[in-house]
Amino acid sequence: MDALAKPKFEDIEAAEKRLLGRVRQTPILESSRLNDKLNCRLFIKAECLQSTGSFKFRGALNKVMQIPKDRRYKGVVAYSSGNHAQGVAAAAQIFGIPAKIVMPSDAPQIKIQNTRNFGAKVVLYDRKKANRVEVANRIIEETGGLMIPPYDDPDIIAGQGTIALELLRQVKHRNVDLDMMLGPSSGGGMMSGCALVLKNHNPGINLYCVEPENYDDIALSLEIGKRIKIRPKTPSLCDALLLETPGELTFQILSDMRVSGLAVSEEAVLYAMRVAFEEFKVVLEPSGAIALGAVLMRKICCKGKNLAVICTGGNVDPHVFQKVLI
Repeated sequence: MDALAKPKFEDIEAAEKRLLGRVRQTPILESSRLNDKLNCRLFIKAECLQSTGSFKFRGALNKVMQIPKDRRYKGVVAYSSGNHAQGVAAAAQIFGIPAKIVMPSDAPQIKIQNTRNFGAKVVLYDRKKANRVEVANRIIEETGGLMIPPYDDPDIIAGQGTIALELLRQVKHRNVDLDMMLGPSSGGGMMSGCALVLKNHNPGINLYCVEPENYDDIALSLEIGKRIKIRPKTPSLCDALLLETPGELTFQILSDMRVSGLAVSEEAVLYAMRVAFEEFKVVLEPSGAIALGAVLMRKICCKGKNLAVICTGGNVDPHVFQKVLI
């Protein structure tokens, strides 16, 4: 598919068939206690239980599987703070494709080590001094490898959209129609793919991209109707959600699908991680918990509604998670 071609619903269906038996169908989880407290019916789509501990495996595998066999020997290149890195590394390992992954030196150690464990060569860079895209492009010039983008790519978007296909079948099995869905957002790939599916099923569903406070470039861009670039001055625990501008293709889709944006505090994220562990017995990284945090902090009115939250990843360093539980 052309790099900037908008994927169609049929492309997501094709991706699901391609990935059948290779990705996990992650469960939806429900807590009667939380439902009573929030006066709604809340479903957690636990993508933290996906292979590599993140939804990113879906898009990466969908992309890698379509590389012509005569091109695979040149390898693949990606840049990521961790979850896309692991997804690409795992997908490449399945097909014996060399992988070089550009990662920030301050990425969580668990993500760096897991990427190496999947057989990829990790190239570290200082995010304050270097540009990850430039580093990756230099590697491509040297190797002739194929770039596997983290979000702004139709095959990546289609792979991530398979989450929503699963989700719709799962809630239908419980005789539920969703009123709204929320998901963490960085470049916007997952929410773009899911929006294409969910809006096709129900044009009236409310969809929300959730970002950390001070890193809400998608929310601000959607509000004014064009992509903007922010200049954040504070750090965040949500290492997977720290972009400064939305993707070009993903923003187009999110705008067309009339998706909205929300920003959540770090305190809300940490609280959501604890609630996820106590109520659902799942481990979430900060970025993976942020959409749940938006619901728990009542950033939207969910009274009497049926809503789903995508909990995207569980790759959290043990010392960070330990602090959450203390």
